[in-house]
Order: sequence, then C-alpha cells, then structure tokens
Amino acid sequence: MQVTRVLISGAGIGGLGAATALARRGVQVDVVEQRPNSDVLGVGINQPANSLRALRSLGVLDEVLATGFPFDRTSFYDWQGARIVECQSALGGDVPANVALSRRALHRILTAAAERAGAKITYGATVEDLVDSGERVDVTFSDRRTEAYDLVVGFEGLRSRLRRRLFGTGYDPVFTGYSVWRLTMSRPADVTHTMLFQGDGTKAGVIPLSADSMYLLHVTPEPGNPQIPEDRKAGLLVERLAGYGGLVGDLRESITASDAVVYSPLSEVVLPAPWFKGRVIVLGDAAHACAPHLTQGAGMALEDAVVLAEELAAPDRAVDATLQAFMERRRERVGLVQDVSHQILVGEMAITAETLPHAVAHLREVLPDQMRQTESILNQPF
Repeated sequence: MQVTRVLISGAGIGGLGAATALARRGVQVDVVEQRPNSDVLGVGINQPANSLRALRSLGVLDEVLATGFPFDRTSFYDWQGARIVECQSALGGDVPANVALSRRALHRILTAAAERAGAKITYGATVEDLVDSGERVDVTFSDRRTEAYDLVVGFEGLRSRLRRRLFGTGYDPVFTGYSVWRLTMSRPADVTHTMLFQGDGTKAGVIPLSADSMYLLHVTPEPGNPQIPEDRKAGLLVERLAGYGGLVGDLRESITASDAVVYSPLSEVVLPAPWFKGRVIVLGDAAHACAPHLTQGAGMALEDAVVLAEELAAPDRAVDATLQAFMERRRERVGLVQDVSHQILVGEMAITAETLPHAVAHLREVLPDQMRQTESILNQPF
C-alpha cells in the first residue's frame, strides 16, 4: 500500500464512510469538519440497495436496518391523489430494495463507525492551505496546525473549497431553477413506501422513515434562487401546496412550524474526470452533485468511499495509477445517475395542469420500464 495516512475534509455521509472504510484497512485517518459539532439537519434520507451494500461493507448495515423503514416499490399519483402507476423496484436481492431513515440517525451511525475504526474527527476546522510535493501533501489547517499526508480527500459538498482550489470556479454548483422543501411528519398507516404526486409544474411526495414518522417533500420552481425567510417557510410551503388534494392536501393543513421545514435549492455539479490532481481528490457532491430524484446522492458518495478504499489497498501501485483506476470504476456509473436525475427533474417540472391528463397516460406506459432499466444497472456490483 502506497498510502498510510489520509486526510478527509468533510464529515458528512461520504466523508465518514471513507474514514470508516480506510481506517478499517489500517490507514491512519484524520477528518476535519467545519461545523462546530456533529449535529445535522433532521430530515429523512432513503438508502437504496446499492447504498445498503456500501453500508454493509462498512459494518453498519444491521444498525441501519434496525433503525430505518424498508420498502420495495414506488407509487405515482396525480395531485388529487388518483393513482397513475405502481412500480416494483428492481433493486435488492441480498439486501432490501430501499431503507429510509432520518438523516440524523444515519449520521450518528456513521460517526460511531468511523470512531470505532480509529479515525480522528476534528470539528470547527478546515483546510487553510496545502502543498502537494508529489511525495506527500503538507496541509495547514485553520487552527494553524500543520500535518503531512499521503492523500487528501475532499467530501466537502456543493461548495467545496478543495474543488475550487484544484479546478477553479468553472465547476461551481449550477442552480437548476428548482428547490425542494422537506418536513418530517407523523406517518399515516397507509404510507408504507414512496408515494409521489405530480402537480402543476411541481411534485410532492412522502417517504416512510420509521413506524411513526415519514417525510414530506415538495419540489417547486424558484426562479432567481430566492432567499427564503426562516420564519416564513411553513406559510410559503403551504402556499406552494395549494391545489393538491388527497393525502398531500390533508397533510398541508397540519404544516405550521417554520423551524421544522428544511428548504434546499437544487444545484448540480458536473466535474469532468479526473476528479483529482496529484495527491488530492474531491468526491461525493463536491464532484458530482445531482438532483435527488433517484435518491442516489448519498449512495454515490458511499460508493465513492468504498471503492476508493478498495483501490488504495491494491499493492505495488503508485497513487496516480490508483486514483485513475478509481475513476475508471466510478465515471460511467456516476454519470448515469446525474443524467437520469436531471432528465426526471426537467421532465416532471414541465408537466402542467393542462398537460397532466396526457402525461398520465404516457407515465403509465413508460415509467415501469424506465425505472426497471435504471435500477437494474444500479443493482449491479460497483
């Protein structure tokens, strides 16, 4: 192994996954996170089968299964609650097709796993400067400490400073024109899988998280990427859900607390391969953020983490060859997720109240095959 000491910048899902995967293979791992502590926003997150396999390789699958809610299909409805089509998932086999859980729960599980494996996590710190000599990377931190590493890995999210440092500002996140509103709510007994509702240029949905909770999502056009006042989130979400009937209409009436609503602009990052220069690489959303319509963002980051650890374990291979081998395994798969996610976002947002009746017939005809094709690929080994 050419790499014995690694710095990971970012203690999100991908960063913690990489810390665990590397430390379990005997690598000395330091993690720095700019947040002052390990707390994260408490919205839900789905983990499809490929992500569950990555979590299994990290030794935490049983914890995730014990915490989350498994399901194996997605149902599509119009915005009045009339069912369009139900699609059985092509994911799964040795693991459930999907398991959704709270983001806080997943983060807690991954943090504990990284620490058990021996990774050292420092909060309230960032990479201030680095010098890649070709043989090592000398890093200066925001607290003025300096350390030397064999490899620096950036799981820094959309606004990655390492990505900018390596590749400039030309690959900054691009706002899609749409945003997503999320809210954890009590789960009605009949919400046992993902349920998506097509509206007038918008989309709503619910995903179960546990025996008693689920989360509501709503994707809306937000021209100009406006700043949403914190104290108006609940009211604005209620306004945007106007016109929805059925389950979503019923849920709308119970939305009152703005501090429980999480609002996120949907942005994409398309960084051409390779995602590394010298001994520094950016991964996860820092390299390939996409729309959440396949619920594969965390899965792609966790796959990045596991594949990186596997490639770094190969004996008698230089670091640049190892990182290139990593890219060969990741480029096409990540590209598929980005492309399909973007196509779904644009296609669904183009459906209006006027075109919905025609769209319903089309969706009923094509959705099952489209989902099956994509999920069959993602269900293959990574």
